[in-house]
Amino acid sequence: MTDTASSEPAPIEIPEGVWSQPEVDMSAIEEIASVESVRSVRAFASLTYDYTPGLATTRFLRAIKEKRLVGERCSETGKVYVPPRGVSPVSGLPTTEQVELGLDGTVVSFCVVNLDFTGNAQEIPYVSALILVDGSDIPIYGLVREIPYNEVQPGLRLKSVWVEDSEMTTSFENIKWWAPNGEPDVPASELADYV
Repeated sequence: MTDTASSEPAPIEIPEGVWSQPEVDMSAIEEIASVESVRSVRAFASLTYDYTPGLATTRFLRAIKEKRLVGERCSETGKVYVPPRGVSPVSGLPTTEQVELGLDGTVVSFCVVNLDFTGNAQEIPYVSALILVDGSDIPIYGLVREIPYNEVQPGLRLKSVWVEDSEMTTSFENIKWWAPNGEPDVPASELADYV
């Protein structure tokens, strides 16, 4: 019979050696009882790392320096991935066929950002979107500008806006943002597989 009024569970006997916790050393508790507790610590943090992109990503970064977007096709599914990683995330097979993509795309999904954060150079509010680049099967993230935030919608056709040629590097940041290209919107029914 159990006592249903008790909020404590019944003790369980655990065989010796199956599971145990070390005893807690309480000897210092009295000595630090009068010390004010630390509520927060502010410290400069920096992460420095080297990134080795691999062959597929290297090809992508070199193409983006030339104001081109490239992906790679899965030989089993036919899907084109951008940026390419050299392996299909679906089949696990190498993606050896390079595919030249368009410089335009379609908004698949988006978010209106209303919060500022450190290092942000955007005027609030702004739109961050998943953009399906023409010829690819996986959307990429991008900033949408040159249109009021409340006019952005799924299906909106966009063009990529690039940095000046003299500023081009092997970086995704070569695409400053995406802007409407004047083409008719893509119907939502055609985007269902990309959401």
